[in-house]
Amino acid sequence: MTASERTVPVSPSGMERFLGFLELIASQTYPEAPSVLHQSFTGIMLEQILGSGPFPKPGRILDVGCGQGPALDFIRDRGYHAVGITINDEDLRVCRDKGHEVHKMDQSFLDFPDESFDLVWARHCVEHSVMPFFTLRGFRRILKPGGYLYLEVPAPDTTFHHETNPNHYSVLSRSGWQSLLKRSGFAMRWEDDFTFNLSAGPDTYFMFFTQAAEVVHG
Repeated sequence: MTASERTVPVSPSGMERFLGFLELIASQTYPEAPSVLHQSFTGIMLEQILGSGPFPKPGRILDVGCGQGPALDFIRDRGYHAVGITINDEDLRVCRDKGHEVHKMDQSFLDFPDESFDLVWARHCVEHSVMPFFTLRGFRRILKPGGYLYLEVPAPDTTFHHETNPNHYSVLSRSGWQSLLKRSGFAMRWEDDFTFNLSAGPDTYFMFFTQAAEVVHG
């Protein structure tokens, strides 16, 4: 079978429906003002990762789904080149008003050259992707050889039932994320979960710190 025979044809009308679907999802985003809880988690994890040694300054770090910039603030304050992406206009404005380099860009369609970043910081964003395998492959493409990805996502079936959130499309099991990361060209360096209690009950986040491994094209 030739490469052209393996290609799945997509009709113009099918592509138009897909693009319309993506536009609908983008229209349903909302501004993400910083919260004490998420700012605290962000600081703890970035301190751990950036303090582990593999990131000489001024390395380039991409914050995917940057919200209103808590991670960008932290990264910039520690001497790194911080870049953010968001598809929400209000978050974009707030971050740019703070002097950050932030692009209006979908996480699944990254308009950056290959091997652009030392670290991709993807905290609570890939669960919003309708095609997480494709999204993760895009993260792999823009990482420099040996670059790193930090992925943090909510666990399914907790008290908060993140899988029922209208903007959550991919709330997967731990093994599901492990499989997608491996197939996307990432080698696991460490993984953990964080369970904490709020007034409504316990919640859990999965955390994966991975390194770019095999070359993935496309």
